[in-house]
Amino acid sequence: MPSYPDATGLIFNIQKYSVHDGPGIRTIVFFKGCPLRCRWCSNPESQSMKEELGYNRDKCLACGTCVRVCPEDALTLSPEGVNIDRTRCSMDQLCSRACPAEALTVYGTRRSVEDILNDVEQDSVFYARSGGGMTLSGGEPLAQPEFALALLSEARKRRIHRALETCAFVPEETMLRAAELLNYLLIDIKCMDSEKHRNGTGVPNDRILSNIRAVRAAFPSLPIHIRTPVVPGFNDNDEDIRAIAEFVRESGCARYEPLAYHRLGTQKYRFLGLDYPLGDKELSEERFERLRQIAASLCPAPHGEGAA
Repeated sequence: MPSYPDATGLIFNIQKYSVHDGPGIRTIVFFKGCPLRCRWCSNPESQSMKEELGYNRDKCLACGTCVRVCPEDALTLSPEGVNIDRTRCSMDQLCSRACPAEALTVYGTRRSVEDILNDVEQDSVFYARSGGGMTLSGGEPLAQPEFALALLSEARKRRIHRALETCAFVPEETMLRAAELLNYLLIDIKCMDSEKHRNGTGVPNDRILSNIRAVRAAFPSLPIHIRTPVVPGFNDNDEDIRAIAEFVRESGCARYEPLAYHRLGTQKYRFLGLDYPLGDKELSEERFERLRQIAASLCPAPHGEGAA
């Protein structure tokens, strides 16, 4: 496909020196926008396709600078801090730039393929030594399909190793076009029961499972790494993990890895004025280890890797 180095997309973060999102040392490009609404999502700032304003009350000096510069009068100062009328905010970023304490953060910046890859290539020496490269994540990168495909295509021209983290709830054509440009693919399967999946994420899982099968059939040599966030009260039971592991084994994917639930992103819900949907639930280490062992018994780690 043609490359579009001037194509732009909405990105909310670029994280360097990651070792958990594909082989080797990697740079992760986080896309905004996701078709799922997982109740345990650790990146709530990734869900909307629009820029968003985050407010950290703990940093706020209550100086009123942001209120004075806001042209839409979307901000007001109260004894509790700054209140944001998000229906009036135009995301012109004047308030975040003016805040002396950096209590206001804009989630989402429009960047070009060329701009992003210039950042990525700064760490090419680490990729060469470790077998790493660039990973597209989110949100859902394929929710901005043409930009994601342009970024992958240009990265291939520059011989950058390319991985994608996806929920796979996208059209099959988009999934296959992306897979053709990849060296490594990471997909989440939350559970095998479609209605239960809908209750936890807002969408059924039929398209996700179908896309995994389609990619496996079209690109049999592409490594597919399946992961499951083990969420208390949702899929932290033997039956769910066993069913996913059996699907992974039967579909011929390269690796299966349960991921322990954490609440590290909950403060970002507060920054966005949202409630965390899952409440105070916790996952015990003992419960997770049992489920990890079930997964490992059905899908042993590939030779040379530690247990998933």
